[in-house]
Amino acid sequence: MASIKDVAEAAGVSTATVSRVLSEYPYIRPQVRERVLAAIAQLEYRPNQIARNLRSQQSNTIGLVVSDIRNPFFTAVSRAVEDTAYLHGFSVLLCNSDEDPTKEALYLRLLRDERVAGIILSPTYQTILHINSLNLELPTVLIDRAHKNSDLDAVLLDNVAAAYHLTKHLLDQGFQRIGAVFGGGTTTGIDRQLGYEEALRERGLVSSAEYIKDVQPRVDAGRTATLELLMVAQPPDAILASNSLLTAGALKALRERKLAIPDDVALVGFDDTTWAELVQPSITIMAQPTDEIGRTATELLLQRVADPARSARKVILQGELRVRQSSIARRL
Repeated sequence: MASIKDVAEAAGVSTATVSRVLSEYPYIRPQVRERVLAAIAQLEYRPNQIARNLRSQQSNTIGLVVSDIRNPFFTAVSRAVEDTAYLHGFSVLLCNSDEDPTKEALYLRLLRDERVAGIILSPTYQTILHINSLNLELPTVLIDRAHKNSDLDAVLLDNVAAAYHLTKHLLDQGFQRIGAVFGGGTTTGIDRQLGYEEALRERGLVSSAEYIKDVQPRVDAGRTATLELLMVAQPPDAILASNSLLTAGALKALRERKLAIPDDVALVGFDDTTWAELVQPSITIMAQPTDEIGRTATELLLQRVADPARSARKVILQGELRVRQSSIARRL
């Protein structure tokens, strides 16, 4: 790789002059600037961005840390973050924590070392518990998960209301024994369980421990949890899965057992995906406004970068219930 010294020698100037051209210093003679730019192009020189950030104490890069990029929710949010950042002249470094606080801490240190302008973070449960005592050092916006007393900017779904309306829809269709598979160890899963239980209580029903599974938000975990639910003495007549990966796992389990959806067991989930609408029967879901989440989080972060002293904002968004074939009870 060419160095700044190579560029200086090719252009017949000092390394300081090359640095001034790269920094768009205004008082450079046009012919000198042209020679330097020509040498940069000829040698395919790429400046050391880390060193430039250290010198300028500024960056046009933001960090994005998500818990699982395989989850379509985070894929969609990441795209919205990247689109919005690009419109404002920023690029995005994407990190995947895998719900592992050690891996998350490693990436947070890396982003600090890279001197990114700020971070958009979907924190692990362990991080949320201590979020106010962490010294993140950089402007930070939380997405998807946040402590209710956090003093950081956050963009969240009203998870309690979303799960309440999804459960209420099943109850309105006449389903009574509603099993639920939640992403264990996340505030999102905890809030969605609260909404599920609230809807049951409203109808005079008591949530039963044998109908609730808290598991890692993975396809295989959703499949295993659903198979376990189907083995109880009175199996559920409907299943609610709290994210798209768990929904896919639940669907696999129901197909393995050759159960008809929704005649034998209804199925509903969170987060719209292409496959949810294309499979037969199509799956009823609670859609999250992923574009709005990503866009709002990025705009809040850039506002925080511009004005570090402003008061923290917490934006709560609503989901959209999209009713499809998987939860419409057969009328006899």
